[in-house]
Amino acid sequence: MRVSLRQAAMAPIWAAQLLTGAKSFGDNPILGSRMLNEWGLHVGRLRLAHGLAWQRRSRLASRLSAARRAEFDRDGFVAVPDFLPPEQFRALRQQVRDCRGPVREMVQGDTITRRVPLDPTTLARIPAAADLLEMPAWRGLIRYAGSYDAEPVSYIQTILNKVHPGPPDPQTALHADTFHPSVKAWLFLTDVAEDAGPFVYVPGSHRLTPGRLAWERRISIAAATDEDRLTRRGSFRIPEAALAEIGLPPARAFAVPANTLVVADTFGFHARGPSLVPSMRVEVWAYGRRNPFLPWTGLDIWSIDALGRRRAPAFWRVSDRLEAMKIKGHAWRARENVSAFDGAGQVVPPLFD
Repeated sequence: MRVSLRQAAMAPIWAAQLLTGAKSFGDNPILGSRMLNEWGLHVGRLRLAHGLAWQRRSRLASRLSAARRAEFDRDGFVAVPDFLPPEQFRALRQQVRDCRGPVREMVQGDTITRRVPLDPTTLARIPAAADLLEMPAWRGLIRYAGSYDAEPVSYIQTILNKVHPGPPDPQTALHADTFHPSVKAWLFLTDVAEDAGPFVYVPGSHRLTPGRLAWERRISIAAATDEDRLTRRGSFRIPEAALAEIGLPPARAFAVPANTLVVADTFGFHARGPSLVPSMRVEVWAYGRRNPFLPWTGLDIWSIDALGRRRAPAFWRVSDRLEAMKIKGHAWRARENVSAFDGAGQVVPPLFD
């Protein structure tokens, strides 16, 4: 009786989530319904979300050059070497290196991810980062790729590969972040070697081709019970051997020098490349993801600097409070007096699962 009452109470919420970015097949029995996905529910959401995204992009096309736009439309990413003038880049890297303070760290397998939110306090200490976030070239690429005139969440991010005892990092498996176009950007502050966890992307995998649609339909039918936890949550994994079956080329690894900017649509298949040895990657990292079913490009409350640039710290404070109340645990652990360029320290595990 309790289950049926809960289902009755939750049914309107689960149904309303169909027109949001909700993606978990395991948490929402409507999204995860085998029968509905056999009838085309997941594929229908894909078609609608991608159609709206390309319409929004057409209205943001003036934000970048025709050459950059063609590159992104073809490949799903744009890679820009020597993005910042040399003096500005040197200042940015030195300011990031010198900035010590509170950070958050998360362990995934044998990898630690460290983040420093680019909130007003941090930007005052790293003015070169504040200048970067206002650059038209930075803003235009991210907004076109994300299909919204919206401010992304931005961090200084450090990836420390093979520095923690554990299984392989789950982010090294090729995957799509979600079912609709979204954006991530990396301005690398360190050189990235081929064998040291480079960003990896499958060119053209952001496009909704017949092969991709057929694959998405097949995965969606059984996603709610898939053995992979992240696939059940809507971030579909794909073996590299299966790429050719849906008409896609091999993945490309971005082994690039520092001061290279990469902006990508993370509906496209991507991953963190394997690291053969302990390594460190430091970058300015940003991501943007809005409700994919909005027809307009703007009207984003988080684009107000006083709100948007405080979003990440506010999220962590709420998460800490929920964990302290034993309502919900979270993976992001606090550390003090740390630089983005520091090596790995001891990461405190969550208080409870």
